[in-house]
Amino acid sequence: MIPAPVNISQRQLRIAGTATTIATLERAGAATPIVFLHGFGSTKEDYADIVLHPALAAHPVLAYDAPGCGRSTIDHPDRVDIPFLVDIAQALMDDLDMKRVHLVGHSMGGLTALRLATARPDLVASIVSIEGNLAPEDCFLSRQIIDHDHADATHFLTEFRDRVARSRYAASALYTAGLPAKVRAEVVRPIFESMVELSDHAPLLDDFLAIAAPRMLMHGDQNATLSYLPALRDAGVDVTEISMSGHFPMYSNPLEMWARLSAFITAAE
Repeated sequence: MIPAPVNISQRQLRIAGTATTIATLERAGAATPIVFLHGFGSTKEDYADIVLHPALAAHPVLAYDAPGCGRSTIDHPDRVDIPFLVDIAQALMDDLDMKRVHLVGHSMGGLTALRLATARPDLVASIVSIEGNLAPEDCFLSRQIIDHDHADATHFLTEFRDRVARSRYAASALYTAGLPAKVRAEVVRPIFESMVELSDHAPLLDDFLAIAAPRMLMHGDQNATLSYLPALRDAGVDVTEISMSGHFPMYSNPLEMWARLSAFITAAE
């Protein structure tokens, strides 16, 4: 079966009085929809290559730029935190009449997917967290808003980019090269502070383990020492390691990432 192309679209949403224009990639299909939630500093295009994978050809697709990221806009960028992103995801699924979906989220998107799955377990056919936050140790990017605080949002983002670009982790330089074009500086603080708050104080690991649907935690082999991986394996979570990768397997090793993702969703279906 030849996968159908994804279509570029825009959807207007108003969440709690805040107007947004959300840029989307969408595709129709007969199987269970797949909803992709990108990480901080990334965009919907991280998942556009789904069209190259025949095993997923029957699935409807929704990928979109979070408000203040990519081509999506918002009239109050200071309101973009994880709860707001959960509301955006749910509103988009309601708009597309998606009743049950496979959720795939990376980093910030993985945390958003987890909070959505916790609030609305009826929506979840399966969940894939690609290094989504489950514990305080996952805030190695977002905690920089505290450890390297700066009053000027643009200055912080510039220095953040430079620090991450020098990281020893795979694809860090590639990731940071696109940051100025992919994220508005004004949304960085509310997103990062929200991620740190939830990672430090919410029972994220327990919530992930409580999901009744099939679960995958995907991580790069450079992060194989994450402390909670044994607990996930013991609970029957599909813990999937992507070789030659750090926090960004979609950049470092996309062939392996898509192969493992396709196999998991096909089995869950």
